[in-house]
Amino acid sequence: MHILVIDGHHVEAEFRAKFGPAHDYSFFNTNYSDRAEQDRMVENMLAAADTVDVVFSGEGGQSYLLFAHLTIPVFVEASDESLIESLEYEGVALDALLFGYCGLPTLVNRPLLEVSVWNENNRQKLAETCAALGTDYRVVADRVGLVTPRVVCQIINEACFTLQEGTASMQDIDLGMRLGTNYPRGPFAWANAIGVERVYAVLEAMWHDTHDERYKVCPLLKRQALSGEPFNI
Repeated sequence: MHILVIDGHHVEAEFRAKFGPAHDYSFFNTNYSDRAEQDRMVENMLAAADTVDVVFSGEGGQSYLLFAHLTIPVFVEASDESLIESLEYEGVALDALLFGYCGLPTLVNRPLLEVSVWNENNRQKLAETCAALGTDYRVVADRVGLVTPRVVCQIINEACFTLQEGTASMQDIDLGMRLGTNYPRGPFAWANAIGVERVYAVLEAMWHDTHDERYKVCPLLKRQALSGEPFNI
């Protein structure tokens, strides 16, 4: 298959590892510096569409809407905004082949592709697409945070509260989580790997969606995200 990835350069290695060398890949970055560059990028993406079998859109806005009218599956990164929220005012047809997916760094290259669906009638197409991509998948509710981002970001948030309260050091918390729960990373190392700003965005979106105290962002995490700096582990 020819996989087109929009604004996914930061997880390019994960995409290639996830789906393997049997597929062709095109990566486009829509972080335009001026209008002329934007027009050239749109032209290039549309030209590539003739040979594309599936589109994955990352975190760079709504360029995926260029492909929403085509009969190819389009997967939209939905960790901090559900499909229904992101498409509410865009006039996208109900039968469009749109799916949400978990595209945060460290969470792409996993055995399961975590997805939500725009239209329940498209589940068969989803199954066919995932089979062609060579990946297992699970459908989750179209809610902000999906499942894995919600869990991982909540763990990071709780770790920040623990650090803020002076209960343990950053290093001790990371070590304790790795040894005690067999997680691949401690919460602060994981926050750095995902991107602290992305963790903050997921938690903030979940808080506004649910007003559940579990997702209220720790002030320490908020300050770190707004500073644009990783945790100094």
